[in-house]
Amino acid sequence: MGSRIFWTLPVLKIILVGMPGAGKTTIGRQLARRLGMPFVDSDHCIEERLGCTIRQYFEHCGEDAFRDAEERALDDLTADAADGVLSTGGGAVLRPANRARLHARGQVIYLHATPEDLHRRLRHDTSRPLLQVEDPLGRLRGLFQTRDPLYREAAHFVIETGRPSVATLVNMILMQLELAGHSPARPGPSSMTPPPPSSPAAAGADPG
Repeated sequence: MGSRIFWTLPVLKIILVGMPGAGKTTIGRQLARRLGMPFVDSDHCIEERLGCTIRQYFEHCGEDAFRDAEERALDDLTADAADGVLSTGGGAVLRPANRARLHARGQVIYLHATPEDLHRRLRHDTSRPLLQVEDPLGRLRGLFQTRDPLYREAAHFVIETGRPSVATLVNMILMQLELAGHSPARPGPSSMTPPPPSSPAAAGADPG
């Protein structure tokens, strides 16, 4: 009786990066649904670990402490060898270690949006701590100038978000992956799971 050969598809881990308001969570969730993969939002995982919202943690512990927690969570979330779609926070690329890990461990999609488009989407959002300033558009322009090169450094693909629908953007991502030889056709959902929470947390938002 001849031996049987089993073919296994390589792991496909898709990681979304971009500015606050770029649509990482919304697009990531739809992309995961299309692919039959698990979806994980890194900020939600961090809040579960911290036991409070990111905004509360910012106010009480400061940004440096939050970035430490973010780095640990991203390391854990990208270390497992399983299919999945991961949405990251807007500042996930600020630390070189994060950029290197994201680029090495998954296919990183940079959802590019102009500061003006972001301001239009976020002008009534009061949940993002880095944008609670007198001139949020000016703040977004400053953040964009600093972070755009970092997103590009981490990314394998850049998708211009602009005004297309979520469905159109998902199709654009799938097309880019297919053209690059990363077939998004999977046999079924896998098991990329967030690290276990330390305590329940209230809903929060990308801190920026």
